[in-house]
Amino acid sequence: MPALSTTLDQYEIWFFTGSQNLYGEETLRQVADQSQEIARALDAAGDIPVKVVWKPVLKDSDSIRRAALDANANDNVIGLIAWMHTFSPAKMWIAGLDALTKPLLHLHTQANVELPWADIDFDFMNLNQAAHGDREFGYIQTRLGVARKTVVGHVSNPGVTAQIGSWSRAAAGWAASRSLKVARFGDNMRYVAVTEGDKTEAELRFGVQVNTWGVNELADAVHASSDAAIDALVAEYEDLYEVVPELRNGGDRHESLRYGAAIELGLLSFLEEGGFGAFTTSFEDLGALRQLPGLAVQRLMAAGYGFGAEGDWKTSVLVRIANVMGAGLPGGASLMEDYTYDLVPGQELILGAHMLEVSPALTTTKPTLEIHPLGIGGKEDPVRLVFNADPGPAVVVAMSDMRDRFRLVANVVEVVEPTAALPNLPVGRAVWRPEPDFATSAAAWLTAGAAHHTVMSTAVGIEVFHDFAEIARTELLVIDKTTTLRDFTREVRWNQAYYRLAQGL
Repeated sequence: MPALSTTLDQYEIWFFTGSQNLYGEETLRQVADQSQEIARALDAAGDIPVKVVWKPVLKDSDSIRRAALDANANDNVIGLIAWMHTFSPAKMWIAGLDALTKPLLHLHTQANVELPWADIDFDFMNLNQAAHGDREFGYIQTRLGVARKTVVGHVSNPGVTAQIGSWSRAAAGWAASRSLKVARFGDNMRYVAVTEGDKTEAELRFGVQVNTWGVNELADAVHASSDAAIDALVAEYEDLYEVVPELRNGGDRHESLRYGAAIELGLLSFLEEGGFGAFTTSFEDLGALRQLPGLAVQRLMAAGYGFGAEGDWKTSVLVRIANVMGAGLPGGASLMEDYTYDLVPGQELILGAHMLEVSPALTTTKPTLEIHPLGIGGKEDPVRLVFNADPGPAVVVAMSDMRDRFRLVANVVEVVEPTAALPNLPVGRAVWRPEPDFATSAAAWLTAGAAHHTVMSTAVGIEVFHDFAEIARTELLVIDKTTTLRDFTREVRWNQAYYRLAQGL
C-alpha cells in the first residue's frame, strides 16, 4: 500500500538565539559559537525526531521580525526554539513575537553545566546571562499572551531533550492538522449528538477542511478496481495475516475477500486523488457498497490515515494527528470506543472495540483475517482483522464540541491482556485499566461530557497531547493517577469561565 506521508523527515525546527550589540564583536562571536553547539546537540539528540537548524544570532527588532516571518513562510518549519544567551532586551522581540504564527518553545539553558568558580570574572558574566536574559524574554511572552512551552535545564540532560522531543512531535501534529483534508462519505449517524460539530470553527481553530462526498462516488471507485490489482492485494493479505480457509483462494467466501480488497483499492485511490488525510464512513449510508468497509479502514489507519466511524470527523482528525505525532515510534493510533466493562470489584477493566474498525497498528502479533455477520447496516458480511491490542501504556483522547470551543479529554490507561479468550467477539479490541481507578475515570469522563469515540495512542503519551493542546490553544482535561473527582469537577467549571473570557468580547 502506498502510505500517506506520515514521516517527520521533512520537518525542521529553527533555533533562535537572542543577544544585542552592547557586548562587542568578540562576545557576540562566542555567543554564536556556543549557540551553534547547543543547536548541534539538540539536532543530534535521538529523542528529537526532526532537524534542528541553527539561525544567526538575533540582535535587533528588524532581524527578529524578519526571522519570524521567514519561519512563518516555510512549510517545512514546524516551530521555533528560542534561547536568550545574553541579556536580549525584550522590547526588541515584540514585533517578531506578534508576527509569529509557528509554535514556540522557550529553552532556558546555558552553555556550561558547572560553574567554573575559580575563573569567573565579568567577561564570563557578560557572556553567560541566560539566568536573567531568559526572564526578560519570559516576561514579554507572558505580556503578549504568547502560547509556548518552557523547558529548563542543560541540553546534555536527557530529560530536557525528551521534553523538546515531545513538543516537536506535537508541533508536527499541528503542522499536519493545518493542511488536513477530511472526506466524509455520507453524514453522521442519525440522532447522535457527540459526532456533530462546527466544521467552520474546526477549520479556523485547527486548519482542517471537512467536507462531504456521496458514498456512491466512493462505490464507483471501488467497482473500478481491476482484477489484477485485486489479485495482488489479496496475495498481500495472505502473506501478512492468518486468513481463515473460507476466505482463501478456492474457499467458499473468497469473493467476499476480493470485494474487501476492492474497497481498499477504491478508497485509497479516492483519498490519494483528493489529497485527503482522513475520512469517515457510516453504516447507515452505504449506497452501492456491498460491505461496510472494515479491513480497508483498519489498514488505512495503520498506514497513517485518520478515520472516524459513523461520520465522526472530529475523531478522524485526532487519529490522523496522533499518527503523525507518533511517527517512527513503536505502537500506533486507532479509532477506539469504550464498549463494555468488567466490574469485578477492585479489578475493573474496560473492553474497547468498534464494529470493525480498530487499527492493527496496536498489535505486534499476526492478526487473523475473518468474515462474520455484522447485524446492522443491511449489507453483506464484512471482512475484518481480529486481534488483541498489545499490553502496555496508552492514552485515549476524545474531542467534543462545547458550543463555544472544542474540548479534548484524555485518560492515561494501561492496556492489559484480556482475562479470558474472546472466541465470539471477532473484531480488533483492546482491554485496559484506566487511571486513577475505574470509578473516578468514568465519572470524570462523564462529567467532562467527553465523546464515546476516541483515539487510542500506544505510541505517544499524555505530554505530547498536552503540548498539542497548548499549541492549538484548545482546552485539555486530563484524567490520570493524580485525578480526584472533586478537583476535576472544579477544573471543568473554572475552564468554562476561563475559555469564554479568553476569547474576548
